[in-house]
Amino acid sequence: MPIVTGATTSAELRAHNRARLLRTVHDGGAGRTRSQLTKDLGLSRGAASVLVGGLVADGLLHEGPAAEHGRGRPTQIPGPHPRGPIALAVDLREDGWDLAAGELGGRTTLLAARAHDGTPDGAFGPLGHTLATHLQRYGSRAVGIGLAVPGPVREGRLVDVSHLGWRAVDAPALLMEGGLPLHVGNDTAYAALAEARRGRLAGVHVGLHLHVDFDLGGVLVVGGRPLGGASGAGAEFGHMPLTGGTAPCACGARGCWGMDVGSYALLRHLGLAAGGGRGRDQARAILAKSAQGDPAAQEAVLSGARALGRGIAALVNAHDPEIVTLSGLGVELHAQGRQVLEEAFLGGLMTIRGDHPPELAASELAWGGALRGAMESVFDAFLTPAGLTTWRAPD
Repeated sequence: MPIVTGATTSAELRAHNRARLLRTVHDGGAGRTRSQLTKDLGLSRGAASVLVGGLVADGLLHEGPAAEHGRGRPTQIPGPHPRGPIALAVDLREDGWDLAAGELGGRTTLLAARAHDGTPDGAFGPLGHTLATHLQRYGSRAVGIGLAVPGPVREGRLVDVSHLGWRAVDAPALLMEGGLPLHVGNDTAYAALAEARRGRLAGVHVGLHLHVDFDLGGVLVVGGRPLGGASGAGAEFGHMPLTGGTAPCACGARGCWGMDVGSYALLRHLGLAAGGGRGRDQARAILAKSAQGDPAAQEAVLSGARALGRGIAALVNAHDPEIVTLSGLGVELHAQGRQVLEEAFLGGLMTIRGDHPPELAASELAWGGALRGAMESVFDAFLTPAGLTTWRAPD
C-alpha cells in the first residue's frame, strides 16, 4: 500500500485505505471493476484484494461479475452490500417532504412523500414518526440522516423559512431522530453538492448552481464543495438585489432577485395570490399553458426567464464560473424561455466575460438534487476512517 501522510501505524494506514476505497466505489456509482479501483488508488493487486475482502466480510461491499466480460475469469465489480449502510435523506419543502434511502454508489429509493400544513410541528411531527418507522426497519444499517430545508441554516440546526414565518426552528429537537448523525443543510446547497458529485458540475473547479422553486437560491461551488459562508448560512443569492426591483421580500430585504424568478413570480405576474408556501400546482399549470401557447402564460414565463438571465450575468461578472447549472423550476424556464434568458444573460456580461461566456446548463437531476445532496452529506461523514468505526454489520 502507498504511504499516506498522517498515517503513523499500519492500522491507521489500513483504515485510511479502507475509507479511500469505499469513497471511490461510492463516487464512481459502484461501476468500477476491482482492477480499475486498484489502478485509481495506486494499490498493489494483493493489497486491493485484502482490502476488498475485508470490506466484504464486514458487510460494507458485495462483489458481483460485470455485465459483460471477455474470456477467462469474470471481472468483479465491488458495489453495495445487500445489508450494507443506508443513508436516509429528506427533502423538506414549504408544502411537503420526501424521504428516501440511499446506498453506497448513490442509488436512492423513495420511501415516503407527504404534504404538510406549513407549521414546524405539522412538518416535523409526521416526518419524525415516518423516520422512526424506517429507522426500526433498517436498524444498524442506517448510518445518518440528511435533511434539506428551503432556507438558511445556522449552527447546523436552526432553520429559517421566510415564506412560512419560521424563525430559528430547532430541527433536531423537533425531529427526534434517535441519536443518529443528523446533517441539516440548505436545499440549494445540497442540490449543488449533488450536481458536483453526479451532475454537470462534476470535475468543475468553479461553478455556479441555481435552484428555482417558489423563489430562487444559488451558491458558488469551488472544488466540488458549495461555499456555505462564515456561519454556514450561504446559498442565498436569490436575496441579492440583482434585477432592480424594490418590492419587500418575506426575508426582510427589498428588491430580492427571487421576487422576480420562481413559482411566486409566475403567480404574481398573472395577478394571482402568492405566498405561504402554496401555489406550486398553479405555477405548474401556468408552465403547461405556456407550452401550449397561451399568451398570458408565455409572457409570465418569459418575464421570469429574462430576470433569471439578468441575475446570472451579475453573478458571472462577480465570480467567473466555468459553468452555470439550473435545477428545479430553472429547468423549465431554461427550456421554455431559452432565447430570452440567454439574451438577458449575454446582454448583462462585461465585455471580457462575453468573449467566452460560461455555459448555461439544465441539471439532469431536475427536482431530485436536494434529496440526493442530503444523501451525499451522510456518506461524506460516514466514508471516513472515523465514520467507519461506527459501523456494525447487521446479523
